[in-house]
Parts: sequence; C-alpha cells; structure tokens
Amino acid sequence: MENKGLLFIPDISGFTRFVNEIEIGHSRHIIQQLLEVLINANDTGLEISEIEGDAILFYKFGDPLDLPALYRQVEKMFCEFHRHLNAYDHRKICQCKACVSAVDLTLKVITHYGEFTTYQVKNFSKLIGKDVIVAHQLLKNDIAQHEYWLITDNLLSGPPPDLAQWMKWDASIKQTETGSIPFHYTQLSELKNMIPPEPEQYPVMTDKVKVLSLTREYDTDIKTLCFTVVHFEFRHQWQEGVQGVTEVEHFLPGVGSRHLHVMDNGETVLMFTSSFSYNPEQRVVFSETAEKQKRVNFYTVEKTGDRKSRLTIDVYLPKNPVRLLLFHLKEKKELQMRLQKSLENLEPLAVNMQLPLEF
Repeated sequence: MENKGLLFIPDISGFTRFVNEIEIGHSRHIIQQLLEVLINANDTGLEISEIEGDAILFYKFGDPLDLPALYRQVEKMFCEFHRHLNAYDHRKICQCKACVSAVDLTLKVITHYGEFTTYQVKNFSKLIGKDVIVAHQLLKNDIAQHEYWLITDNLLSGPPPDLAQWMKWDASIKQTETGSIPFHYTQLSELKNMIPPEPEQYPVMTDKVKVLSLTREYDTDIKTLCFTVVHFEFRHQWQEGVQGVTEVEHFLPGVGSRHLHVMDNGETVLMFTSSFSYNPEQRVVFSETAEKQKRVNFYTVEKTGDRKSRLTIDVYLPKNPVRLLLFHLKEKKELQMRLQKSLENLEPLAVNMQLPLEF
C-alpha cells in the first residue's frame, strides 16, 4: 500500500483567460491569495507535491478517505474559495478587469486513487506514476460546467451516494491513448447559495460631525477622476503636504486595508480605507479613516456632464467638544488651505491622466 494513495487536484478555472486578457500584476496576486486559501483549507493531512500555475497537486499515501470525509474536504475548499472571492468583491477598490472579474473565477476538484511514488529534486518532493498522468488527464474533459467534483471509479465500490440533499451524480468516461477512465461527477455550484452574503462595510458616523467641505469641478470623466483620486501612487502628486503613501498590509487596496501617509514634515499617519461605493454612471464615494485621530475623509466623485466631473472632500471629526474647539481655533484654517490647494493640484494631473487599457 506504500505506493498507493489519493491524488487530489483543486483547479481554478478561468485562469488562462484571466492572465491573458487583464493586468498581470493584480491577477497574479489574486491567484496567489486563492491558492493560499485552498492550502489553508486542507484539514485532512493532504501533502503538497507542487503548485501547477492555477492548480495544486495534493496527495496522501495509504487507504483512501471515506467518501463523506472526502466530500467534506471538497466542500471546505470550495466554500472557502468562494467566500474569499465574495469578500474581495465587496471590499475591492481597484476597478481593473482583474479585480472586477475575479469573482467569476470557478473551482473544480479532481480526485483519483492509484499507484504513484515520490522522488526528490533538491528540496522538492515530486510525484511519478501512471495514475499521476491519469489525474492530470482528467482535468481536460467534456463537462460543460466548471464547478464540479470529479471522482474516478477507483474510489468507488458502486454508484456514488448523494452526500448532500442537492447532490446529483452523472457518469462519464475519459478516453485516452492508454485506455478509458470511467468517472462520476457532481456539480458544486449549489454550495455557493450556502455561503452567507458579505455585510456592507461603512464607517460609523453617528459619533462624528462634518467640520469641512470643499469641492471643485474638472474637465475629465468620472472614471479618470476616480482613478486619479483613489490610487495611492498618485496621492503625493496632488495632496498638499503628503510626500508619499505606502501599503502596509495588502498589495491590492480594499476596504479595511491600511496604508501609511508620509508627510512632508516627516510625520506619518496610519490610515485605513473605511468605505468604497462605485457607480461610474453617477457617483463614487471613497473614505479613509485615521486610526489614531479617528478623523474621516470622504472623497465623493460625481459625474456632472460629458467629460466633466466634480470632487468633494468632506472631513469629519469625533463629537468631542474639546477636540472640536481646538480644531476650529488652531487647525481648521490651515487644513482648509491645504485641501483647497490639493484640489488645485489635482487639476493638471486628472486632466492629463491616461487610464490603463484594462479599465
């Protein structure tokens, strides 16, 4: 039995189209995160042989898992995969095709039992054997949908049982140069209906009051203005007093991600993205909250005409009488001047900004 075991391959469908059609950097990072989600969802002691681009080759020597345990592993990986995609779709800020279409990625799982062995290449343990080839051949099949669990008849002693109320099995055969491979498969899309929806995320504003509001109109479309305002790499080019913005936690910014504002005077302000609402036909609202001061800045970009849009910056402070008094006495005038200058600085940058092709 030492050369027999389970081969388990979760495969992310849509990956090739994903990296061919859209911005490579963001798609690479999204896929990396999804592969990590699948690895973290492994709770049956599966070993990793290798990561194969958009798939992971798991294996486990010995007797196969019983079908209910195998299904629970498939279910966990599938649900964690889509839970992550749903969460990212709700918190994303970037509107490139990679980030917008990530939620449409799908997952299929191939399970097969057979003979194989390992060999070492430096620190890597590789698999070799005819059944490794069989498992990979099954990734290419005639199943129309791309969210399913495929199980070869090597793992079955008869027709597969319905392990969930919604589950229905179909049978098929994969024809190869070395023979036919009978298998059963069941669609998994129903599991997505069992994943609770992501809650909307908004900053708590009941304990805050608006202390400043400035606005300016620009001769550019709403998407371009939004892109210029939201993307941190441009912030130092228009926001007065800001030397740069660096990412603290995430390569892909989103609601809840933190970033560090480095000011011209050497001070740093840790901020987190507290909300984002995107409707490019009407209005985009983006807010940042300072972790220590609890100050919230709202950036509202509105469409005002053909290639015309308006940015409004609203500043909120906690309803603390002493804090508000000090602000009005010592800080308001200077902050108002900085923000007014920032809106002016934004003019040439936004008007001349070229959107990437993927937007």
